[in-house]
Amino acid sequence: QVRLVESGGGSVEAGGSLRLSCEFSEDTADTNCMAWFRQSPEKEREVVAVLYRRGDGTRYYADSLKDRITISQGNAKNMVSLQMDSLKPEDTAKYYCAAGRNCGVYYWFRSTAYSYWGPGTQVTVSS
Repeated sequence: QVRLVESGGGSVEAGGSLRLSCEFSEDTADTNCMAWFRQSPEKEREVVAVLYRRGDGTRYYADSLKDRITISQGNAKNMVSLQMDSLKPEDTAKYYCAAGRNCGVYYWFRSTAYSYWGPGTQVTVSS
């Protein structure tokens, strides 16, 4: 059972930056793919970014966010990070880290591709 814990959320003014981190409990096939999703009360859960941790380290980004975010391996071994810049009030949401085995081109954006989820970290952007 993979355990995930997010950190780094908080309140920031529009235009600011945040770096979210996700620490996960094991480096196995279950964590081949590490993803960030977000959900606000007004919207369905949506993908933010995905990192394939094997091979060529493919990264996927939501089109609407790709100019402002970067997903990467974290500083620690079992960690991934999400750098978010030029934050906007509409980025306000709870951000979740998720892990899964397969995140190919047809799957990476689907929440059903990920078997393990963290409890989430709140990001609030004020105007």
